[in-house]
Amino acid sequence: MTVLTTAPGAVPADAEPPDTGERHRLTAVTGLAALSLDAMASVAYGPEAIVLVLAAAGAHGLGFTLPVTLAIAALLAVLVASYRQVIAAFPDGGGSYAVARTHLGARTSLVAAASLVLDYVLNVAVAVTAGVAALTSAFPALYDDRLWLCLVVLVLITGVNLRGIVESAKAFIVPTVVFVGSIFVLIVVGLFRSHPVSTATAAGHASVVADNASTVGALLLLKAFASGCAALTGVEAIANAVPSFRRSRVKRAQRAEVALGAVLGLMLVGLSVLIGRFHLQPVEGVTVLAQLADAALGHNWAFYVIQFATMILLALSANTSFGGLPVLLKLLARDNYAPHVFALKADRQVHRHGVLALAAVSAALLVFSGGDTDTLVPLFAIGVFVGFTIAQVGMVRHWRLERGRGWRGKALLNGSGALLTGVATVVVTASKFEEGAWLIVITLPLLVVAFETVHRAYGRISERLGLGRTPETPYRERSLVIVPVSSISRLTSEALTAAASLGDEVRAVTVCHPDPEDRAQTHALEGAWAEWDPGVPLVRLSCARRTLGRPIAAYVRETAATEPATRVTVLIPETEPERLWQRLLQNQRGAVVAHAVRRETDAVICRLRFHLF
Repeated sequence: MTVLTTAPGAVPADAEPPDTGERHRLTAVTGLAALSLDAMASVAYGPEAIVLVLAAAGAHGLGFTLPVTLAIAALLAVLVASYRQVIAAFPDGGGSYAVARTHLGARTSLVAAASLVLDYVLNVAVAVTAGVAALTSAFPALYDDRLWLCLVVLVLITGVNLRGIVESAKAFIVPTVVFVGSIFVLIVVGLFRSHPVSTATAAGHASVVADNASTVGALLLLKAFASGCAALTGVEAIANAVPSFRRSRVKRAQRAEVALGAVLGLMLVGLSVLIGRFHLQPVEGVTVLAQLADAALGHNWAFYVIQFATMILLALSANTSFGGLPVLLKLLARDNYAPHVFALKADRQVHRHGVLALAAVSAALLVFSGGDTDTLVPLFAIGVFVGFTIAQVGMVRHWRLERGRGWRGKALLNGSGALLTGVATVVVTASKFEEGAWLIVITLPLLVVAFETVHRAYGRISERLGLGRTPETPYRERSLVIVPVSSISRLTSEALTAAASLGDEVRAVTVCHPDPEDRAQTHALEGAWAEWDPGVPLVRLSCARRTLGRPIAAYVRETAATEPATRVTVLIPETEPERLWQRLLQNQRGAVVAHAVRRETDAVICRLRFHLF
């Protein structure tokens, strides 16, 4: 007989390679589908935001749509170049939070983190409500049910993301391709049109263009620029989620960032050219994108394809937040500014607690707003511009400290971006302050205070646990195991057997209340115990009040005080039912005892599960 042996440390030839989790991470293409939907969908409202502001200056003001859009596209190019640098310098993700933490201090980094958290949460609420609004526009009968529709969409997106970011990318890549392809077809066809093919969509709707205005001031242009910058939300998401990409993570994330900037920039500029080409004027009740589709393609099936694709992508653009926020919360948890549970990963590289927390807060926002987009839009985009500005300023300091080749040009690029995004932040906040932006101004510092409170709490815990210091040498103490019992059964026998294996001494305790029925049950138990004689004393704990946990906790405290050199363990026997629903049949005595002992004593708690199947 031949015996085959394997050298120590060698891997058998037929052994499967270890799962490193790479297959559950993103490529550059799937990264676009998972993390850029917010930015892609912004072309549905970015140009419209510009046009609505410029309409206050009449038809003359609308002539500035393309120059303002070109300025936004230039800022987009600056941001893409900057975030490519952020990706390379901070491959662990975190975006503006990571940049600020390294170069601008802890407090500034928390402001950046708070702004990103707010933006991600609001993005989910705005995206879902906007998508449902597009649906109810096509089917008015559904309008009264828009809140429930919003919650259903949110549940679907959350469920997909709980299966992993790659699964969400695969699910959303087709709608993304259809939407982007449709927009480019619209632009290309529109460039070959000398006049609108159809104006049926806008017919019968009142124009919102001012009749008597003709002056275009710098303040109006600044406001239009700031409003149009809403189209830049989501540009930072890829830099925030670099760890979600496959190796080489930096290169893949940079490619995705550049592709996002190129596609978004071309769509924004192309649509603005068509707005000027067709002399489009905004009207009430019809989106600018719908008018452009009508003008370029006609009021036919192609028009409805674009409307339907826009509706789907607006709803799905919430996925950007599900890809970025859990990674940010992981970094905050790593730095002790958020609960450590957010740093845990489930299968498929999912930060499940971050996904569920985002879904819960977003659901609360949807309920608060009643599923109405207009209630949420004034709060949107302010947070992301705060993050943009902080990231740009931090990168200026990064280049000054590094002083590598061409650092002055890079610092100038980031400095210009910081100035532009800073101006946009001030203008957007001022113009939307009374519409609800004041809530963001208040919430930002409150979030920072919350982060610092968590950090201090972890600091106290660390000091109490002596983390980072060499502890005392472990030693053995005498062990006493206390077992609460109420009857004699196989469960009791198993519990006493386990207790005898754990401790030097075992005591069973039972709680007796003063009413006659309880005292009779206790006498019966004591008689049966004496007859059974398990070799373990049964201690009666009398209690005048109808409570179970407190008498046992009091006995544990008394024992610990009278026997200070003894380690006390409370072993709580419980049954594990065969079916999940059968847990409803249990009396929860074990949970009550465990809660009281945990809250009032330092005893060790063991919960023995006795399976009934």
